[in-house]
Amino acid sequence: MALLTTALYMLYALALSVIGCCFVPVAQEPHLLVYLIPVFFFILLFAGTLTHRSTKFRLGVCNHGAVLLLCFEISAVAGILYHIILAIFTIPDSYMTLIWSLLVFLLVESMVFWYGVSCIYLTSVQMGITNRFIGAFSGLIPYVNIVAMNYIIWTVLTEVRVEAKKEKLNQKRKDQKICQTRYPVVMVHGVFFRDTKYLNYWGRIPRELELNGATVYYGNHQSADAIADSAQELVQRIRQIVETTGCEKVNIIAHSKGGLDCRYAIAKLGMGEYVASLTTINTPHKGCVYVDHLLGKTSQKLQEAVAKRYNRAYRFFGDHDPDFLAAVRDLSASACENFNQQVTYMPDGIFCQSVGSVIHHFWAAKFPIFLLYPWAKKYDGLGDGLVGQDSFPWGERYTLLTPKRKRSISHCDMTDLYRKNQRHFDVREFYVQMVSDLRKRGL
Repeated sequence: MALLTTALYMLYALALSVIGCCFVPVAQEPHLLVYLIPVFFFILLFAGTLTHRSTKFRLGVCNHGAVLLLCFEISAVAGILYHIILAIFTIPDSYMTLIWSLLVFLLVESMVFWYGVSCIYLTSVQMGITNRFIGAFSGLIPYVNIVAMNYIIWTVLTEVRVEAKKEKLNQKRKDQKICQTRYPVVMVHGVFFRDTKYLNYWGRIPRELELNGATVYYGNHQSADAIADSAQELVQRIRQIVETTGCEKVNIIAHSKGGLDCRYAIAKLGMGEYVASLTTINTPHKGCVYVDHLLGKTSQKLQEAVAKRYNRAYRFFGDHDPDFLAAVRDLSASACENFNQQVTYMPDGIFCQSVGSVIHHFWAAKFPIFLLYPWAKKYDGLGDGLVGQDSFPWGERYTLLTPKRKRSISHCDMTDLYRKNQRHFDVREFYVQMVSDLRKRGL
């Protein structure tokens, strides 16, 4: 299949090379346009469709754009060589032939290039904002633009391949419903984020779970508050889910501070009777030492100014009474030490586990992690960029994700916040297997 695909791409590129260099033969035999024009528009509109293996329209357009850019590169090189040879034979006697041929060549290549770029820019997820800007601003820089284009093509073709493979895997195991747990899954977000319809904190994870049979709900609590207050919101939310659906209990997957909120709700607010399992993801069970240092080094006036602006902004996004400072203070190592002394009770029958991950270097720390990474590394040691790995362990089972060859899995990678595919870690499949394990446990 790979050999056939390569041969087809080369055939497209060869056809575009002929069309781009067609002025001289067409000037002698105008009827050739009857054949060349339909071939050109067929390639422009359908290149890549015969090799596309996904049923998703977005991926089809994405693959089409990448194939067009590949054909553009090959046909452009062939066209440039052709016109160098043409110049040798036409200058100075028939230089107008060369000029018109160049104009036709540039028109054909421009149409292929801009249509291909448009397809990719409008549909690719993995390119991200950064690569889009790099591609746009490197266009006029010789050699750099070639490197940028090849990187973009590789990124897009990899995206199509990965997503098509995942689609095939989900289709193959569709009837097995490996994530169809006895109790529904409730995903509880961490601090400074909200669960919204258009900007889901959990990225592509919930849909992947649902494709494999899971029933998914969200905590829907506000973005920032003291642990005790967030826990009260979660108790009300869990009770609402149980009463509305009649499911009796839920499986909670909680990220970051959400894990502390859930522990408090179970131990102090009686939520335990509604919980079958609690899985904490990158939760700072022992707190963050760097938070103590930041609070100690920052003036009270500055803290209140930042909190005021944050609270005002998040009221606009739906928080009824956000408390930035209370949330931050509850994440400090000193506050969590006190928390762990008070929150020790966990009802029998609740399966508890924790997960953590490691980020090895600053360059893997994307926004907003890189803002706090130096502090976290200095005071809390190796961790996920925000939480030290010594703070992750909790419950009867602990999993630390340590990617090979100095690869990194950050605090935000664990919720698919960036929607980025990583060669060393498939976050969607990780959650599928984790929920599948809950199913095997009868939960």
